[in-house]
Amino acid sequence: MLLKDMYTPDVVCCLPGTHVMAAAALMRQRHVGDLVVIDNLEDTRVPLGVVTDRDLVVEVMAKGLDPAKVTVGSLLNKPVVIAEESEDTSRVIERMRLHGIRRVPVVDQRGAVVGIVTLNDLLNVVVGEAHALLETTVRGQRQEQHSRR
Repeated sequence: MLLKDMYTPDVVCCLPGTHVMAAAALMRQRHVGDLVVIDNLEDTRVPLGVVTDRDLVVEVMAKGLDPAKVTVGSLLNKPVVIAEESEDTSRVIERMRLHGIRRVPVVDQRGAVVGIVTLNDLLNVVVGEAHALLETTVRGQRQEQHSRR
């Protein structure tokens, strides 16, 4: 399956200069656990990384840092791992495994963010495909039983 057929297009973005306090408020307001950090909100929208609610807790709150002073840009891991919307999900799964990440920004052919794919999104696809395979086996067995009566 191609990413363009399954990624989440309604991605919530912010700029690297966004303070952690504002990022947390945005996550709460939009009911998400991550933000894609991009270079600008208007033009190119190139993803610079992903910041998660866990990043805010582990890297800021647990260290006693002031969330009103720390920016999300300081929390980003390098290099940023992205996926193109025309890629097959199997390639993205391998990239996520290799880098140990659970969320990947999805970009179009210009490199602009168009969505996000998460481990849960991919698990839903894989489980759905496994269920279809299982159903094929069960249906075949039923047909065989029915034809031999």
